[in-house]
Amino acid sequence: MIPESFIQDLLARVDIVDLVDSYVPLKKAGANYAACCPFHNEKTPSFTVSPSKQFYHCFGCGAHGTAIGFVMEYQGIGFVDAVKELASRVGMTVPENDSFSPQEHGRTRSLIDVMARAAAYYKEQLKRSPKAVEYCKKRGVTGEIAARYGMGYAPDGWQNLQAVFPDYNAETLKAAGLVIENEAGHRYDRFRDRLMIPIVNPKGEIIAFGGRVIDQGEPKYLNSPETPLFEKGRELFGLPQARQALRETDTAIVTEGYMDVIALAQHGVGNAVATLGTATTPTHVQKLLRQVDRIVFCFDGDNAGRKAAWRALENALEALADNKRIGFAFLPAEHDPDSYVREFGKTGFERQITQATPLSDFLLRELGNRCDLTSAEGKAQLIYEAKPLLLKLPTPLLRLQLVKRLAEASGFAQAEVERLCELRSYAPAAPPKARRSAPSLTRNLLRIVLHRPELAAQLPGELLPDTPERAPLLRIQQLVQADPAAGRYAVLRERLRGQPEEAAIEGAASELLGLPFDEDEALAEFRGSLDKLAAAGHKREFEALQAKAQQFGVAGLSATEKQTYIRLLSSRGNHS
Repeated sequence: MIPESFIQDLLARVDIVDLVDSYVPLKKAGANYAACCPFHNEKTPSFTVSPSKQFYHCFGCGAHGTAIGFVMEYQGIGFVDAVKELASRVGMTVPENDSFSPQEHGRTRSLIDVMARAAAYYKEQLKRSPKAVEYCKKRGVTGEIAARYGMGYAPDGWQNLQAVFPDYNAETLKAAGLVIENEAGHRYDRFRDRLMIPIVNPKGEIIAFGGRVIDQGEPKYLNSPETPLFEKGRELFGLPQARQALRETDTAIVTEGYMDVIALAQHGVGNAVATLGTATTPTHVQKLLRQVDRIVFCFDGDNAGRKAAWRALENALEALADNKRIGFAFLPAEHDPDSYVREFGKTGFERQITQATPLSDFLLRELGNRCDLTSAEGKAQLIYEAKPLLLKLPTPLLRLQLVKRLAEASGFAQAEVERLCELRSYAPAAPPKARRSAPSLTRNLLRIVLHRPELAAQLPGELLPDTPERAPLLRIQQLVQADPAAGRYAVLRERLRGQPEEAAIEGAASELLGLPFDEDEALAEFRGSLDKLAAAGHKREFEALQAKAQQFGVAGLSATEKQTYIRLLSSRGNHS
């Protein structure tokens, strides 16, 4: 775990305005800065950055966060990687925990350097190989696309890398997956006579290679093995190059091979990525859904393609949200994305993506094909097969739609499907009793406290009414009392990442952008709100004592209760 004190120091040294402006040009807009949102398409700027609170908020798509959150969302990386990225910008070193020592960090840097040197060698060899250049021309790959993806060529031969690495027996070459060592201890290059495509992480560092055989040979595609740099289940080929197109289209196209991605880019379809010799994983889906609202898996229409699509569906379910969509585009059996886009062009391929089968339709159709829905046994099997998939879904709205359609297909009642699949009922709850003044009072308090977090220490927790803002207010109070240094919005926001109070705090913080707080007025409003809470508390206490006195008589009150009752009664008389 990264110490919270380091996160505080990091956020204090990073200026979110400078950070965002290095990715998206900002313009001054009153006390804040504005731009067109980098996370969705828009013509009128609704993306706002607050220099005083050090957070961003988009009034169009709801994107919200601190400097750390911006790097996570923009680059599609995790929390730890985002912290490391920001730390490197401001010259800070992230404290290493026991599982990642400085020695390991140095080893990682050595491997990255080795991969960069190998990539430069392969790139130079491509220019010198008429055979490789001719193959690229035959595939329709231009010099621009070759440069964009850093393509190269590994010459035929057993130890060509010795020209780049005089110490051919260095451990780093084996650890990086560039060489293979046989049982006799003899080394040779892993990649020989192959078109080389670097696999790049979000920082632009080369972490692996994919090699495509040029003539005949097996395997047709050869990827780097898993190494300290490269984990197949986490990486997607082409993601860094696709980032701009992903924002413009809000759609990610997932293919099975990197040559598909390159061919699509060559024909103007820049929002494609590829898995790397492994099935789609939940991590792949989560990484993409941080950047787009729609994913389309584009596989061959043969049995192998449908099996790959089904595995993708199973692994995508747990990452879904009700505002996200997943579809499946199946090309004719004789085509893959590479051949299809070359024959039918960008327009023809994009038509396939537009008409992709929604996840729900694909799921129900595949389950239906496995079951004989004309028999009682087949209908029972349908529910049996659907149960583990429904339980994976975190999205209540989509799950409800699937339950309804499963009920129609199986002949069971909707409530029976829910019970058999061990799902909770989705009958609408009774509307809560309307509250008028209390919610607006606590909402104002939450906004003021986010403006001046140190005021949270003065909140009378026992007097706060049961509104949606109560828990966030108490949580902020707890954080500020435990650590006064946490009293800045950006720090509070990071402390609450992934916590139940996160959404309510984001919503109230976004309202601050339109409220030019005057410090004296904010303090006066805070004091006035506390007075109202105290008055409401006194009223509740008086009414409880009055009810007890009416039921049991004044003699039924304890001595302390009598004193309190008389004091409150006198106070009410003075105000009448």
